[in-house]
Amino acid sequence: MAIAPINLASSTAPNWLKEAQESLLLSANPGGLLGALQGAAKNQPGSLKTFLANSQNTANGFALISSSTAQAAFNLALQMSDAAAQQRATDKLNALLAQNAQPTNFTPPHGLDPVIYFDDGTTLDTVNNILTRLDGKQIDTTTGQLYVEPGSIIQMANGAYLDTKNNILTMADGTKVDTITGLTITV
Repeated sequence: MAIAPINLASSTAPNWLKEAQESLLLSANPGGLLGALQGAAKNQPGSLKTFLANSQNTANGFALISSSTAQAAFNLALQMSDAAAQQRATDKLNALLAQNAQPTNFTPPHGLDPVIYFDDGTTLDTVNNILTRLDGKQIDTTTGQLYVEPGSIIQMANGAYLDTKNNILTMADGTKVDTITGLTITV
């Protein structure tokens, strides 16, 4: 009895184990011309029993060819649809990235000058957000309050503080006193 070689070309298919088992079964009963010649050499050549057995083996072989062809066609269609879906997703992503791309020669807009000088002598420090008026008063532009340099402040234990630059003592209740004259500025 001749053993047919196992088809290794389809071993990469998802159902390779099933195909290997079917190939082993078919090798026991080869079909085609070789099967007909081997069947003729067996006992009772030309009998109806041999003819029917060979016909059944041939039908099984055609069924196997048909099912493996259908499975291969299904696998090919599945691979092609996956590749097409992946290509569509890649194309959409590339289109979105192209819409949001920055120009290659982009120059960021020029910000404000560090110091802006006004006609009346007032200056605006845009780095520290301090407006300095002609009379020397400084205003914090983010809060609108008078600006006092942190280095010129002396904190007192009762919550009062002394502005050594302007010589103003601010009491805990908010009363401001000029330290040179001793006069109350605001209550």
